Amino acid sequence: MDAHIGLPAGIMVGMAHNITPADVLPATNDSMPAEAPTVAVVVSLNIPEMTDEVAGLVVRFTRVALKEINDVGARIVLMDSSRDDLSDADIADRCDGVLFLGGGDVDATIYGHTEPVNHEYGVSREADDYCIDIIKSTIDRDAPMLCICRGSQLLNVALGGDLIPDIEEYALHRGGAGDPMFKDENVTLEPGSKIREILGRDTVAVRSGHHQAVRRVAEGLVVSARADDGVVEGTELPSARWVVGVQWHPEDDDGSASDRRKLFQSFVDEVKLARV
Repeated sequence: MDAHIGLPAGIMVGMAHNITPADVLPATNDSMPAEAPTVAVVVSLNIPEMTDEVAGLVVRFTRVALKEINDVGARIVLMDSSRDDLSDADIADRCDGVLFLGGGDVDATIYGHTEPVNHEYGVSREADDYCIDIIKSTIDRDAPMLCICRGSQLLNVALGGDLIPDIEEYALHRGGAGDPMFKDENVTLEPGSKIREILGRDTVAVRSGHHQAVRRVAEGLVVSARADDGVVEGTELPSARWVVGVQWHPEDDDGSASDRRKLFQSFVDEVKLARV
């Protein structure tokens, strides 16, 4: 991962990682108004075989996303999909909206790929099954859902699509050996898509660091964004109230703060409407 990042307090080089909700939840969450809508945020805080660099990214990106959720008016219900006990998926059903954040690779056998996967990391079948159950339940009850990076891949797999297990021509999507993993990437937004309406322009520079992506788009989903090489960078579910998936990381604070605010504000606005 990105070798230039600094590690947050409590994440020690060479030590086993144990990121907790207290490491990422903003203090503002406890003081949100009682009438604030709730967003279930699903993320694996501790990815298998996590390096110091990945631990730093998980904490930094998760902190940014959670603060943004509070700042635009929703209370966070954090659901850590890396816990040993994952029997609480129904908690998401009691929230007004659901946000999926990034993380490790999706188990390739779920979408029928049985060959070895180059650069595979962070696979947890238990976390995948937990997330897929929540995705299906959220769609069934027609609640707003925003799926970022791994989340967008899980959305596609949950609905029957598959993934590119490893992007061989990766230069547009992530850094190579010795370079920072995350980089700016140009993405074209499809006319008429929600993400095009939210961001207000046809092309955007986004923060990317991925080696997998949506390949065969699941039935019902539509492509909303593509990279310059044609790789799918966003999908949406037109039959749902508001379901948006983006392959990039709007919660990377090296990227556009205004675009991040537009996307999270749009999501939480829909969460508020869904609650009425």
